[in-house]
Amino acid sequence: CGDAMGEGFSTVLGEMNIDLVIHTGGPFQGQSYRIAQSCIEAGVHYCDLSDCRTFVNGIGVLDAQARQAGVAILSGCSSVPSLSAALIDEHRHRFQRIDSIEHGISSSAKMPGLSTIEGVLAYAGKPIKQLRDGQVHEVLGWQDLTLRKMQSLGTRLLSNVDVPDMDIFAHRYGARTLSFKAGAGLKLGGVANGLLAQAMKMGWVRDHRPWAARLHRWGTWFERFGDGKSAMYLDVRGVGVDGRPLSLTVQLTALNDKGPEIPSCAAVALATKIAQGYRPEPGARACVGEITVDEYMAAINDPVNLSISVHVADGQR
Repeated sequence: CGDAMGEGFSTVLGEMNIDLVIHTGGPFQGQSYRIAQSCIEAGVHYCDLSDCRTFVNGIGVLDAQARQAGVAILSGCSSVPSLSAALIDEHRHRFQRIDSIEHGISSSAKMPGLSTIEGVLAYAGKPIKQLRDGQVHEVLGWQDLTLRKMQSLGTRLLSNVDVPDMDIFAHRYGARTLSFKAGAGLKLGGVANGLLAQAMKMGWVRDHRPWAARLHRWGTWFERFGDGKSAMYLDVRGVGVDGRPLSLTVQLTALNDKGPEIPSCAAVALATKIAQGYRPEPGARACVGEITVDEYMAAINDPVNLSISVHVADGQR
């Protein structure tokens, strides 16, 4: 149907008489909002699979145009921030106040596409702004390697990753401490990312993209040694409705290499909802609060390979 980044894309969209455009063409780092603007001009709803912090949280520049056109422009229709926010929203009623949200993703050894690898390594060794006790502080991307014991997965290696949630959750939940970590299914992958981050920090490597291609190629060689298990976890702490300290840990576990399919299912859930008559509020914003956990799980449609565990503890841990 032509060049989606081209000037004539809005005309093409108008001729196709469609309800929703799903933008999957990452990496989103450095991309313009040209496709979203074309959707506004054509009067078509839009969502994208971006998890790039600046791209997702900058989409609001189109808010006035989207409202005037009566369309929803939703960025970050992915595991973060759509699913992570949905999991917190499902348990928000337990809290009078949320003080901290520390969450992350440990993937299986199955490699995603090269564009995804290029995207997540773009901030290797670069500063990432997080919150600690209400104060902004910086950590370095793919540094601060940490071991976390995860239900059904054993011990996984995680490190700092930049996601839109760091800005969204501060406003949405009022959390004063926010962090996000991620890691590959095999610890070797986490070490490799950490070494690249250190090389970028020291100036020994200036362009991450050639190394992203190498790590992607090497990663496919080691896929056979993985266990096929992925998980998203959220540690939420605050004050419960009874005024006592409350901590909540939620973990979504995926088996048999189902994990890499989960990010795109947010768009599937949204498209299904729109096809069934849902009309999202016009405007341009991050895709949070549009999809429930149940709707997300229905879009994945694989209960055998997916499970959600919830642990709630009253009092200080």
